[in-house]
Amino acid sequence: MKKSKCLLVSWILGVLYSLYIIVYFFGNTVSQTDAASAIGAGIATAIVMPHMLCTVLATIFNILGWAMNKRGFALTGAILYAVAMVMFPFYFFFVVVQMILSFVGFAKLKTINAEK
Repeated sequence: MKKSKCLLVSWILGVLYSLYIIVYFFGNTVSQTDAASAIGAGIATAIVMPHMLCTVLATIFNILGWAMNKRGFALTGAILYAVAMVMFPFYFFFVVVQMILSFVGFAKLKTINAEK
């Protein structure tokens, strides 16, 4: 069965970025010894949390779309990457490639599924 290479690259990048952002923010919150630093790290984590959640969900849907060759999952993942960009625009460059690849993979799944 043919799989979308765009979705494959997109979910690999999504997994790497999801792991990075989770380890960075939650590791930073736990490692603070000063109370003020811990509060600041907690506030920063709370601000970035919607972006993290959308990115992790987008990656999950991306994996499902690639593994099952389902266009709906690929489209959902692409839309969630776009929402993650809106949730925290300062980190848009971390998810813009995944979003583009997901939309391209979504479009190409129509031809892959038609060849079956």
